Amino acid sequence: MTDLVLSDSLTAARRRLEAALADAGRAPDAARLLAVSKTKPAALIREAWRLGQREFGENYVQEALDKQAELADLDDIVWHFIGPLQSNKSRDVAAHFAWVHSVDREKIARRLNDQRPAGMAPLNVCLQVNISGEASKSGVTLAALPSLAEAVLAMPRLSLRGLMAIPAPAQTPTAQRAPFARLREALEALRARFPDAELDTLSMGMSGDLEAAVQEGATLVRLGTAIFGERRRPDTND
Repeated sequence: MTDLVLSDSLTAARRRLEAALADAGRAPDAARLLAVSKTKPAALIREAWRLGQREFGENYVQEALDKQAELADLDDIVWHFIGPLQSNKSRDVAAHFAWVHSVDREKIARRLNDQRPAGMAPLNVCLQVNISGEASKSGVTLAALPSLAEAVLAMPRLSLRGLMAIPAPAQTPTAQRAPFARLREALEALRARFPDAELDTLSMGMSGDLEAAVQEGATLVRLGTAIFGERRRPDTND
C-alpha cells in the first residue's frame, strides 16, 4: 500500500466514523478509531502514525512485540491487544500493551494483574462477551459477566474499562444492532452495579457493521481491512 492510498483509506475511515456518529446524534469525539494492524508491517503502521493515527490493535503477541521494538521511537503510540490470550503469553501482554480487549476468565485477568510491571499504569481491560452465544467464539457469558467484573475490579494492577464483543455476522442493520444493544445494556447494568468503576468503553464494530455499533453506543471501533487493505490471514477481529 502506498502512502497516498493509505492516506485516502484512513481519511475515508475517519469520515465514515464521523458520519455514523452524526447520524446517531452523538458527539464527534464520542468514539475513537482503533486501527487493526495485525499482519501488516511496521512501516505501514509508522505511516498511519504519521497521518495522525495513534491507537493500533494487534492479535498475535510475537508479531506485535517485533513491531513495537521497531517502532519504539513513537512514544505516543497506544497498543491494544485484541486477540485470544493464552496463559503463556500473558506476561508479554501485561508488560507491553496499554489495553487488552479479550479478557474472558478470571485466571487470565489474575495473571495480567500479577505480571503488570509495578512502574506502569494499570492495564486497561475490556471483558470479552460471547454476545451471540457461539460455541466457536471466546467470551464470558452474560450470566457470568457480573462475577468476572467484580473479580477484575478488585485487582489493583488492572483498570476495568468496559466490554468487547465480536457478534455473529448479520446482513441487515436491524440484525446487526441487536447484539450491540445487548452489550450496551450489559455495560449499563455493570455501571448500576458498580457505580464507582470507570466503565466508559464499548469496543464493538468492525468494517462491516461500524454504523450499527455506533448507533448502539460504541466508543472504540476496530477497523483493519478498511484502512490497511486485505490480509494474508483470515480476519477474526476487525
